[in-house]
Amino acid sequence: MKRTKIIDLFRPELLGKEVCVMGWVRTRRGNKHVQFVALNDGSTVKNVQIVFDMAQFTDEQLKPITTGAAIKVDGTLVESMGKGQSVEIQAGALEIFGTADPETYPLQKKGHTLEFLREKAHLRPRTNTFGAILRVRSALAFAIHKFFQERGFFYLNTPLITASDCEGAGAMFQVTTLDLNNLPKNEDGKVDYSADFFGKSTALTVSGQLEGELGATALGAIYTFGPTFRAENSNTPRHLSEFWMIEPEVAFFDITDNMDLAEDFIKYCIRYALDNCRDDIDFLAEHYDNELVDRLKFVLDNEFVRLSYTDGVRILEESKHKFEFPVYWGADLQSEHERYLVEEHFKKPVILTDYPKEIKAFYMKLNDDNKTVRAMDVLFPKIGEIIGGSEREENYDKLSARIEELDIPMKDMWWYLDTRRFGTVPHAGFGLGFERLVLFVTGMTNIRDVIPFPRTPNNAEF
Repeated sequence: MKRTKIIDLFRPELLGKEVCVMGWVRTRRGNKHVQFVALNDGSTVKNVQIVFDMAQFTDEQLKPITTGAAIKVDGTLVESMGKGQSVEIQAGALEIFGTADPETYPLQKKGHTLEFLREKAHLRPRTNTFGAILRVRSALAFAIHKFFQERGFFYLNTPLITASDCEGAGAMFQVTTLDLNNLPKNEDGKVDYSADFFGKSTALTVSGQLEGELGATALGAIYTFGPTFRAENSNTPRHLSEFWMIEPEVAFFDITDNMDLAEDFIKYCIRYALDNCRDDIDFLAEHYDNELVDRLKFVLDNEFVRLSYTDGVRILEESKHKFEFPVYWGADLQSEHERYLVEEHFKKPVILTDYPKEIKAFYMKLNDDNKTVRAMDVLFPKIGEIIGGSEREENYDKLSARIEELDIPMKDMWWYLDTRRFGTVPHAGFGLGFERLVLFVTGMTNIRDVIPFPRTPNNAEF
């Protein structure tokens, strides 16, 4: 008999029919007359109850059915008389695929802390919590491609190994085939990278933006969606060393177009998750964050406020709120400042624009005041900044001057400057850390819980 996924068992036309299910046992309980097994196959947060009539099965047959065991059951789908489920399966035949020793299987019925489950990241997707998170993550990934493809964007794959540091922060993981115990040196005593695989120093990318700009100035509108890497020694609930980034880039766009795109995009993704993952979101809301659904609807139901950095700082300075970090014009705003603007002052999501040039990247377009750049950050409740972007500096002379001013080594970036020499156009784009989005939509509080296998300082397990 062909397998039916548990998520499909709730279709009314299957009632009274013979079905075949396969999955992992959550719990088993009962008495000498009847045994009940809760089975889950990962397709939904819901379990299906399997009813074993002990007149048809022996204790010996059911003995291997412990929490974590994998089984196959053929039986009849019937309405459930018990609480908590609408349907159940009256078991007719049983096959054991794999047992799980109750003494050593770590995911027993008792509740487990998220910290404990991080140590068991190879098994935690089998829990209700992480099954829900990973299904939401998958749906959001699909929504991202759907949004851009429906709007004529082209998916561009940018390199993971690069010789350029897009952010200028220097926190990059080096890529090398050199013998670290016997490094070749040049006359100055420095490592001779001409002997390395690529003939130069290379690293894992921190962003696909610069290459994305090349794509946009040829294809018109592109987006990237791939892994990026930051070698920052940040042990916080908001930082990962390996994470996924979405970076659209559009030719002939200005900062206003960019803000419109960002608002449409983030609302589309959240609406898609609510429409397609409601069982999972409701489960996470019930167990972790009872304000989750209201917060998601809050983003959907409100127009985003558009506010200059200068006005934002003025509002923060005039507020009676006691901030941990000082506020002044020129400060890089902290999460507490961003959340105050969203949650307390406007009670709406906020797009903050026109930041001081000193706290933003070299490629952002300078405003006429020569003090601020056409940057934009989208600020959300609970997490602060979720999207960062800008209109790019398309003028060759201004971009070159900014690079020299910041003393950025550009010997490997001639190709980037060429886009300003040959048919330059206004263009803009933004970056969204995918895990920040999943964090917001699931209501989780630690970014390590929204990626299957988190990479953080001193942690590269699994």
